[in-house]
Amino acid sequence: MKRKLLFVLSGMLAVFLFCGMNSANAVEAKIQASGMQLQSKSAVLMSSDTGEVLFESNADERRPIASMVKIMTLLLCFENADAGKISYDDTVTVSQRSASMGGSQAFLDAGSQYKADDLIKSIAIASANDSCVAMAEHISGSVESFVEQMNNKANQLGMENTVFVNCTGLPVVGQFSTARDVGKMFNELIKHQDYFRYTKIWMDDFVHPSGRVTGLTNTNKLIRQYNGCDAGKTGYTAEAKHCLAATAMRNDMRLVSVIVGGPDSSTRFNENKMLFDYGFANYQSKPFLKKGEKINEEVSVSGGKSDTVKAEAEQNLNLFGKKGEQKGELVIELEKNVKAPVAKGDVVGKAYIKDGETVLKEVNLVATETIEKANYFDSLNNIIKQW
Repeated sequence: MKRKLLFVLSGMLAVFLFCGMNSANAVEAKIQASGMQLQSKSAVLMSSDTGEVLFESNADERRPIASMVKIMTLLLCFENADAGKISYDDTVTVSQRSASMGGSQAFLDAGSQYKADDLIKSIAIASANDSCVAMAEHISGSVESFVEQMNNKANQLGMENTVFVNCTGLPVVGQFSTARDVGKMFNELIKHQDYFRYTKIWMDDFVHPSGRVTGLTNTNKLIRQYNGCDAGKTGYTAEAKHCLAATAMRNDMRLVSVIVGGPDSSTRFNENKMLFDYGFANYQSKPFLKKGEKINEEVSVSGGKSDTVKAEAEQNLNLFGKKGEQKGELVIELEKNVKAPVAKGDVVGKAYIKDGETVLKEVNLVATETIEKANYFDSLNNIIKQW
């Protein structure tokens, strides 16, 4: 049994319904509504929270993406670290293959040992090809095995128009992706908060075991040029042209933008700014509950050392959509009576946003503390108190 507590938000907070963007007519309508005319070959703008595409231009056109391939390389680094398969403190021995990589690099010394954390940082800041190969070999034993993992992860993410052949993005036959697929994998990467430890660093000294120092400079100029931009991955080859995947956050709303095949470096940055400007001007993410926010009503507990347990939101409850579209209400639904023991983090209810009878979004409400089962003496003490 559950009891329902209905809270109609004061001032009629906006709740947003959004339509699918799959049809050609919907896509064309959005392009016309935005008024944007891009010079780059393809582009996409999406909500990080929902994956909703807000603008697209040739988003499924297969193209080389240069160093944006490293987005997947970084994603696998962080996933392996989170899973405990590697540590940021791991010592990585650099192979001759790694040290001989061309293009952008950290100029690693073959046979020398580096911390995994430093190698990942050099990839995130300066797009170091040699560090990519070193981490690929450290994680999977070989670049070939690592690339296989990259393609497996792409399949998991629904990247239907992507094939990886290397872990760097250096030109190679048969490697391609799309603006939409890049958006998907970049949005997955930014779920890892450790990534943001590196992305806002503008310049850094990379100290080699020998004491030699290589200066690293962030390739993503938007972290200095655009308010709210805190991460991004550039790319350039003669074939791919100028590319950039970036993310920016304002007023609890995070957007992801991708430019593929820009005619020059300035255009890719300017067109990413245009995409962000369009998104922030026309969409918003309305916070209803924040992660860890306490619910006023407590849940009753039977057979426990305490008669009640407090609850909080397990995740943020935000609703994303076009500004000023619809009205709605926040509903809190708590369990009527849970039995002890209750562990901290146990689900004891739900919070969701409704538009009429339609549930638009929901999150779990979880116990903020552990309530142990009452023993004989606890029960006796309660009886005495009641008497």
